[in-house]
Amino acid sequence: MINPAKPFNLHDYLEVFLRRIWYLVIPFVAVMVGTIVYALTVPKEYRASTLVLVTPQKVPEDFIRPTVTSRIEDRLQSIGQEIMSRTRLERVISEFKLYQEERKSKSLEEIVEVMQKNIQVQLPGKAREGYFTISYIGKDPKIVTLVTNKLASLFIEENLKLREQQAVGTSEFLSVELSATKAKLEEQEKVISDFKRKHLGELPEQREANLRVLDQLQMQSQRIGDGIKAAQDRKLLLQKQMQDYEMLVNTAAQSLAAQEEASQATLPSLGASPPPAVKPRNPHSAQLEQLRNYLSDLQAKYTEKHPDILVTRKKIADLEAKSAQFEAAQAEAEKEERRSAPAAASAPAKPSTPKRSIPLDFRLTPRYKELETQVISVDQEIARLKQEDLKIRSQIAQYRERIENTPSREQALAVLTRDYNNTREIYSSLLSKSQAAQQAENLERRQKGEQFKIIDPARIPEKPFRPDITKILLIGLFLGLFGGAAAAFFREQMDRSFRDAEDLQVTLGFKVLANIPRIGPKAS
Repeated sequence: MINPAKPFNLHDYLEVFLRRIWYLVIPFVAVMVGTIVYALTVPKEYRASTLVLVTPQKVPEDFIRPTVTSRIEDRLQSIGQEIMSRTRLERVISEFKLYQEERKSKSLEEIVEVMQKNIQVQLPGKAREGYFTISYIGKDPKIVTLVTNKLASLFIEENLKLREQQAVGTSEFLSVELSATKAKLEEQEKVISDFKRKHLGELPEQREANLRVLDQLQMQSQRIGDGIKAAQDRKLLLQKQMQDYEMLVNTAAQSLAAQEEASQATLPSLGASPPPAVKPRNPHSAQLEQLRNYLSDLQAKYTEKHPDILVTRKKIADLEAKSAQFEAAQAEAEKEERRSAPAAASAPAKPSTPKRSIPLDFRLTPRYKELETQVISVDQEIARLKQEDLKIRSQIAQYRERIENTPSREQALAVLTRDYNNTREIYSSLLSKSQAAQQAENLERRQKGEQFKIIDPARIPEKPFRPDITKILLIGLFLGLFGGAAAAFFREQMDRSFRDAEDLQVTLGFKVLANIPRIGPKAS
């Protein structure tokens, strides 16, 4: 084209179309012929699809929790990788004798890759609807249908296998963890039991009991101390009674000796009457007075029901009885002496022979031996009480040591108990999870869990999936028109011919004065 800036109108476009009509027709015809030939010669491929429904488990999840909690798309991806593995697809190819022509020119790996491209697993949106489709593309419609149904059955079997394996694996893992945790829990229980056995009596739960026992031991020790003091007081009293008795006996002996000496020195004639006898002293009066004083001291310290007061009252009563017997015997002796006095005065007096006084040994008297026996008994009681007090004090020291060691034992036991409680909680959690996993395993074994169910099996396709003749022809039509228009446009742009006066003026710069119209042949 000589003048690119020239404006075109409809008459110009029509003129160009008529002038370049063969540039339009030939490419269009060539493209359409090629398209038709391609559509008729390209191999036909058929696609069969099956619809698989994801059915929920038959037992409500509130009763049995499933062990497979992954999303459907994740499981489908995992199952799809397993199904479309080389081993599985080689079995399918061998079973249905697929790709017989391709085996002549391609290797088995390339054929497997081709089949992987021809298998499609589609999820509707995000798989919320609970179903998915499996499709396969091939040349034979019957074989395509069989292969699609086979792939659907493989998906169902693999899903059941995967769920069962996951349930069994979960159950086995929890069983192993449960056994290990149980062994650890038993070991910690043994450690705590050994600790409690080793530090028995120093445990925190025994603190109150130890305090009560300590209080009782201290009260018992105080009572024993009071008993020792009372026994020592009785011993002092008995020793004082022995001293008084010794003094009494010595005084009586000295009085008797003095009377004998006086009777010998002032002895009258044979007709004279004897001097009056001296009345002996009551030996129980001094001891009775001491016991009454001791009773007054005890009454100032203790109540009337105290054992020492009761024993002292009994001794006073005994001494009063003995003193009364002594007084009665003394009065009887005086009566007998009065009766014999007149007979002695009328009888002839005989010369009296002086009696030799025999010294008295107070240690051989029954009273002294009784006091000595009581002192020995009191000494034994004091020794027994002291020995018992030593035992009580030893126990008090032992319980004080237990109470002092309780905080450290409590801290150590708290550490052991904290670890034990944590392990026990883990064991309880694992136990419940293990039982739930076993129930889920039984659920999967009985095929009561979530399953894939074919609700629309694959059917023999009635028309090929590829090629789409209509689409190919439309594409060929558009390509033919575009190719013809491009060829005509290109040829028009390359044309350097003068078509009108404007082209001549633009090219040569001459002004055109007149145009001679085209003269056609005259009609006859």
